[in-house]
Amino acid sequence: MARCRGHMLRLVDLAIESALPAGKTRLHPLLFVHGAWHGAWCWERFLPWFAARGWESHAVDLRGHGRSPVRGSRRTIRIHDLISDLGEAVDSLDRPPILVAHSMGGLVAQRFLEDRETPGAVLLAPVPLGGVTRTTLVTAARHPLRFLQATLTLDLGALVKDRKTAADLLLPADTDPIEIDSIWSRLRGDSYLAYLEMLFTVRPRPPLVSTPVVIVAGTADRIFTVAAQQRTARAYGTELVVIEGGAHDLMLGPRWEAAATAVEAAASAL
Repeated sequence: MARCRGHMLRLVDLAIESALPAGKTRLHPLLFVHGAWHGAWCWERFLPWFAARGWESHAVDLRGHGRSPVRGSRRTIRIHDLISDLGEAVDSLDRPPILVAHSMGGLVAQRFLEDRETPGAVLLAPVPLGGVTRTTLVTAARHPLRFLQATLTLDLGALVKDRKTAADLLLPADTDPIEIDSIWSRLRGDSYLAYLEMLFTVRPRPPLVSTPVVIVAGTADRIFTVAAQQRTARAYGTELVVIEGGAHDLMLGPRWEAAATAVEAAASAL
């Protein structure tokens, strides 16, 4: 069995964290793409897990997230900026990767694939066909003060500044409190302009994507419903993979390994 050689930091214009297998590697590397509020750190369990199974694994910090800087304000980063970052990360690798993307990163991956092909893409709780309209209404009703603060400050980070709110949005109710603390302490603000684009103008467009796509959803996701992901999966002509009890952050929390197993099965079939 391959063994993980550990993490190393590769610097292009973006920070990329990697875990490499000790022995024979799979045909395609994996490139993990985080969503809003997160960075490459959110794949800290996936990277060594996949490397130990022979997958060359890389996780990018998109601009304004994690170790990757941003010129100007994080609040005005646009989706096309993040698509450009993903292209840079893909081009930095020796071989075309399978994309594994989460949430807003899933939308970035879907729009990227309109113009570029990769061997495949596995999307975890991605922004679905309908965008974030329903999410906005539900979140505003569930957390009205935090949502108002995010709107007034033009900073999505307001939604996750409170530990309880962040846990409610992202994690299953049975997540270990110590893990909640660890995750919450690393969440950061995010672009309000990118959020507005997801709300009004930038949606997935499956007919423009030729790359094989697999979608993974969690039954306890409070941001995007299984029904919304089912519609998106149908638009791509693929089956939806459902993680029972999985919340929005499928790669974290107590069911992360179930999600990892589902991702590996999907990636192996691509």
